[in-house]
Order: sequence, then structure tokens, then C-alpha cells
Amino acid sequence: MEFSQEDFDRLLLFEHARKTAESNYAQNPLDADNLTKWGGALLELSQFQNIADSKNMINDAISKLEEALLVDPVKHEALWCLGNAQTSQAFLTPDIDEAKVFFDKARDYFQKAADENPSNELYQKSLENTDKATELHMEIHKHGLVQQTLGGGPSASSNEKTSKKKKKSSDLKYDIFGWIILAVGIVAWVGMAKSHVPPPAPR
Repeated sequence: MEFSQEDFDRLLLFEHARKTAESNYAQNPLDADNLTKWGGALLELSQFQNIADSKNMINDAISKLEEALLVDPVKHEALWCLGNAQTSQAFLTPDIDEAKVFFDKARDYFQKAADENPSNELYQKSLENTDKATELHMEIHKHGLVQQTLGGGPSASSNEKTSKKKKKSSDLKYDIFGWIILAVGIVAWVGMAKSHVPPPAPR
């Protein structure tokens, strides 16, 4: 799977966030913020895996986020991230009936997050987008685009048709992940990063 420089930078950023959260957890397993960041990092990293590894990573993310809710049951960031995790699972599930179960769970989590923080536009947007999710799911599975967006796709060739298909696949990737996972970073890090700036490297 080839990464753009931007993807590679994101991969490094979230890998750093995952390791930081893991070491913080060893010191304080009851920090809901840290657990949310850990779950969010795993969700982001799941995009860079093949489908089987991606599903495993999403399941790990779900367990961290559920742990965060055990500590703080109304933590809206964790609720929202769980909605993203369920949506991701749905898109990785070819069977539409099984996928709908995940979409329904996602809607519940997005609704709870929006209830806890009604002024958050991202939560409202996620809730609205869940209504379009089934249609998008059918579209991407009809074209077999999940394989391509998650590293299982055909290698690029000089064939123009392939590059057009790859472009469509890449556009769809951002359709899917644009409102599912990419935004996790916005909530989980932009807000929290200010108070958790990594220490400068020793000279």
C-alpha cells in the first residue's frame, strides 16, 4: 500500500499518540481523556491496515472507548468516537443487514454525544450523515471499493482506466472516512493537544 506524505505524517502522528496513551494508561488506567485518545488513535491507524487488521484495530478501539465510558459515562468525545467505530465496522461488513446493525448502534452513539453537547456541529453532522450511510455502503460494495481503499486494492498500473478507478476509490475513501474517522483527530487531538504537547527531544 502506498502512502502519500500527508498520510505518512498522519500515521506517525497517531502512532505517537497511541504510544503516549499506552504509557499514560500504565500510570493511570482511570483517565477517561487518555482512554478516548487511545481509542481515537487506534481508529485513525485502522485506516492504514488491510481489512482483517483494520477490523481488529477497530475492535481494540471500541474496547478502549467503552472503558473510557465506564470511567465517565457521559464523555461525549468517547460516545462520538464509538459512533465512528461502529460506522467503520459497518463499512467493512459486506452484508447490508449486518452493516445496518452497526449503523444503528452508530446513530445511538452520535445521538448520545449530541445530547451531551448539543452545540457541537460535528456531532450533529455525524448524526445526519448516518442517514446516508446505507446508500453509500451499497455503492462502495457494489464497486468493490473497500478492498482498494484499505490497502487490499490492485497495484497501480500505467493503465488509464486503473488510475481513473483509483481516483474514484480515493474520492470515495474521503467520502467514507471524511466524516467517520478523519474528524476523530480534530476532536481528540486539536482540543487536547494544547495541554499535552510532547516534550522536546533531548539534545
